[in-house]
Amino acid sequence: MASFFSTVKRIYLAIYNWAVFTGWIQVLIFAIKALNESGPAAVYDAVEKPLQLAQTAAILEIIHGLIGLVRSPVSATLPQIGSRLFVTWGILHSFPETRTHILVSSLVISWSLTEIIRYSFFGMKEALGFTPSWLLWLRYSTFLLLYPTGITSEVGLIYIALPYIKASEKFCFRMPNKWNFSFDYYFASLAVLGIYVPGSPHMYTYMLGQRKKALSKLKAA
Repeated sequence: MASFFSTVKRIYLAIYNWAVFTGWIQVLIFAIKALNESGPAAVYDAVEKPLQLAQTAAILEIIHGLIGLVRSPVSATLPQIGSRLFVTWGILHSFPETRTHILVSSLVISWSLTEIIRYSFFGMKEALGFTPSWLLWLRYSTFLLLYPTGITSEVGLIYIALPYIKASEKFCFRMPNKWNFSFDYYFASLAVLGIYVPGSPHMYTYMLGQRKKALSKLKAA
């Protein structure tokens, strides 16, 4: 019975990883095509739907970690996915004024390259039981460049959105009301920016540690 459930788990994870991999391939192709034909201002419109689908699908990874389907710690997965969802839905989707900025191009390319490598790595691992050494190296090395460019783009787009958030008062909840509660999306966005300050170096250091472990095993093999 344990063997059966293990097989089902591997099949499910393989399907999940390759499906999301396909979504990110679409994002990258559409982004490059839009950049080549129309420039950075056209990138968001070209990738909007596959970007939203591929990024939102990552919520399942939090669930996978919570129920023990994968060994990735939720403490590392949650902030990374949460910040990306915030930028995807809370900034780009909610404030169209940000969509034509060149940072959208660097964001989309950084995210898609990272995820194409990551999902193919895990998809191959689940489907075949192993990954080639070159893919393992890419999985644990490309973040050295793509993480800083991705984070810089995220922070930049949130910062660019701040005046529009403040002026529109979208998602704000003012007192008085029967719940005696208020919420200001502008200050919440400032708080998110503040979290990036200690959070980004912490995540980068964590990934450097993971890289050291993975590549030391590769050398030993």
